[in-house]
Amino acid sequence: MTNRPTSRRTVLECMAWAGAAAVWSFSGGVPRARLLGSPAHAEEASFSFAQISDSHIGFAKDANMDVPGTLQAAITQLGQLPHHPSMVLHTGDVSHLSKPAQFDTAAQIIGAGKFDIHYVPGEHDMLEDNGRPFIERFQAREKPGVAGGACYSFDQNGVHFIGLNNVTDLKAGGLGMIGEAQLKWLAGDLAGRADSQPIVVFAHIPLWTVYAPWGWGTEDGERALALLRRFGSVTVLNGHIHQVLQKVEGNVAFYSARSTAFPQPAPGAAPSPGPMKVDAGKLRGVLGIREVTVIAGQAALAVADATLAG
Repeated sequence: MTNRPTSRRTVLECMAWAGAAAVWSFSGGVPRARLLGSPAHAEEASFSFAQISDSHIGFAKDANMDVPGTLQAAITQLGQLPHHPSMVLHTGDVSHLSKPAQFDTAAQIIGAGKFDIHYVPGEHDMLEDNGRPFIERFQAREKPGVAGGACYSFDQNGVHFIGLNNVTDLKAGGLGMIGEAQLKWLAGDLAGRADSQPIVVFAHIPLWTVYAPWGWGTEDGERALALLRRFGSVTVLNGHIHQVLQKVEGNVAFYSARSTAFPQPAPGAAPSPGPMKVDAGKLRGVLGIREVTVIAGQAALAVADATLAG
């Protein structure tokens, strides 16, 4: 990876790989797609988990006047997946303005799905008291890697999961930042782990530079990735940009997720990022969920994106 911004053309080429309801796996860095439910996808799975992102409860403008409704649709769709997810990762911006009522609404809707769910914050969740209300509400079950830092890790079914916070003190249009304390913790968290152990990292802002002029990247993301590259299978999941982008560098596969609230323009396709209005009948076709499956005996994880349009 380099630190220079990815060109818009390169990003759009990456977007061409993205398909709803296609299962992605990688062999030697080469992407392969299979239709969800095809015989090739019928391999025995060790377990599967799901990702949702950018619920923005509290937002109510032309781009989506009913974000609780579309979040509810996402939770309903997760419950209808052929393999019930062992857990769900929410990659931030649960709320729009960090208000207690917004957190209450999100927790009620998501909780009704009765999923085992793990959260990392988005910048919209950290607007009050350095994010303490979010951390206390949504990360109370986690063992923090850094005091007040909203980062943690855990193991499930042989996979090591790492939740990072790269949104603290985020400036408008600025790149995300992990920070020295988290990077030191991350190095210690990974020390002594076998290179063969699959790693899943989830954070709000992409760890790779998608589009620097809009702040779509993490300033010290390369330092975190340097610690991860020795592992044979690393999957990095993020939200923030409200669209599916995919990229592979060696053994590291990056996936940005759709929002459950509203889309944003493609990188550089508008004067600035922000909620993008589409025809009401098309809205659920640009919102979505993600299912990730760990296949027994395979290092690469299979990733399937689906829209709320079904």
